Amino acid sequence: MHEYPITEQIVKIALNHLADSGAKRVTAIHLVLGENSGIVPESIHMYFDLIAENTPCSQAEIVIKRIKPTLICPSCGTEFVRKPMSFACPKCGTDGHPTQTGKEFYLESIEVE
Repeated sequence: MHEYPITEQIVKIALNHLADSGAKRVTAIHLVLGENSGIVPESIHMYFDLIAENTPCSQAEIVIKRIKPTLICPSCGTEFVRKPMSFACPKCGTDGHPTQTGKEFYLESIEVE
C-alpha cells in the first residue's frame, strides 16, 4: 500500500517536469527499482493508471529497470549476484554479505512531447 503515495509523487514530479518543459504530455517515465527495495512494480503500474487518469500523464508508459541485489565476498572482494539456494562466492566459495545494490528506487528520466 505504500506504493500509492510514492506513485502520487511520481505523477507530481512528471507534471512539474512537463510544465517546465512547455510540452503537452508525458509519454514515458523511467524508474530504476532494486529487487530488494520493498516496492512492488505491479502496484506502481496499477496506482499510476488511477492517479494519472485525466492528466497529461494518462497515456504515459511506465518503464521499470529492475536491479538484482548483489553480495560481496569478505575473502576475495568479488561482488556477485547470488545463485538460487546459495550465498557462495563464485570465485572462492566463501559466503557473501549483502550490499546496497538492489535497494535502489529512483526516477531516472521523463519523456515528453
